[in-house]
Amino acid sequence: MNLVDSHCHIDVPDFDPDRTEVLERARQAGVSRIVVPAIDARGWPHLAKTCRAHPGLYPAFGLHPLFLSRHAPGDEERIGEWIEREGGIAVGECGLDYWIEDPDHDAQRRLFEAQLRIARDLGLPVIIHCRKALDEVLMLWRRIRPPAGVLHAFSGSDAQARRALDMDLRLGIGGPVTYPRARRLRSQAATLPLDALLLETDAPDQPLQGRQGQRNEPACVRDICETVAGLRDLPPGEVAAATTAAAEALFRLPPVAPA
Repeated sequence: MNLVDSHCHIDVPDFDPDRTEVLERARQAGVSRIVVPAIDARGWPHLAKTCRAHPGLYPAFGLHPLFLSRHAPGDEERIGEWIEREGGIAVGECGLDYWIEDPDHDAQRRLFEAQLRIARDLGLPVIIHCRKALDEVLMLWRRIRPPAGVLHAFSGSDAQARRALDMDLRLGIGGPVTYPRARRLRSQAATLPLDALLLETDAPDQPLQGRQGQRNEPACVRDICETVAGLRDLPPGEVAAATTAAAEALFRLPPVAPA
């Protein structure tokens, strides 16, 4: 099975003690490539170093909306430079998060719009973080129109899913789909076009059903794939092939080297 984890923060300190072992477990589970989105500019050097040190890791550079206090004026102006120098495959993680207490809507919006324009100008996809702001995200997407993107950890309605697909956005499906109570998400994973879905872990966050409180890791993409396959009554290999092809197309990932 050939899988892609389309969203994993393998660079963060949670993985410092055993990153090599975590990546080996991922490879043993069939995860051949991992997309590593950024959080803030201070983390870009370590993210780039981590991706250079381990084959199959691909960096994205951006500014996360949850951490406005970490972002300095002008950080967004350096995203393109880092992408060019480090072979970044996407802009992100960026977006809007209105779920947090007292969110600064205006500051988030300005930062997100700036990153959408960077992606548009560079011709790169966008990795979008969105909570309680999906209608606004879709409105800004329609207005600025970068070439491609994925709604990471999708949690919208069926109507919002259809609107997103109509704008050629992909939907990131991760650990929450393994929870039986996530009825709407599981229904969407079962019925939406398979080539519109990307599999992701968001590791170390969003652990799977039965692993609450544990560190998530990229090997768990296989479990997510098997869950989606079960919901669709398909062989896991078919889901793996379709979602991997979708990730390859979105991020322009190179093919896996022959064994």
